Amino acid sequence: MKVTPRRKRSDSAAAAVAASQAAALGPLPPPECVRLRKGDMPYWNAIVLARARDTWTEPDLILAGQMARAQADIERLNGDIERIGPIITAANGQPIISAEVKLQELLTRRVMALARMLHVHAEATIGKSEDGAKALATERAARLQDDDDLIPRLRQVA
Repeated sequence: MKVTPRRKRSDSAAAAVAASQAAALGPLPPPECVRLRKGDMPYWNAIVLARARDTWTEPDLILAGQMARAQADIERLNGDIERIGPIITAANGQPIISAEVKLQELLTRRVMALARMLHVHAEATIGKSEDGAKALATERAARLQDDDDLIPRLRQVA
């Protein structure tokens, strides 16, 4: 029977040291088999920083490369859609959805599927929606508190 090693506790001193070391190294580089364009790199970095460095496997990194390319392509398509519009006129004079919008939709679905597979979606990285709602409520309450003299001073500076 194969025994898998136990994962380190995330609240231990060893985990804190490992996290500091991983943070100092910055984002993981793509594997050699993943070809990314210059415009893909901001997306790559955001994706690989969404999980702890030691949780990435080679197959995960390959999928992360596909996700980064798709996100960069979506952004390029957004510019095209802004320029030409989402609706174009067909040869017969009928309005139709542009090919760019259809491709953008396809790539968006791909990104969403890859995010779920890689566990880099909001619930995996931030937590359940009720936790986010609690954090938002706390932040809103902090914005509304004017008794702290720091907030009025910051408003004067702005």
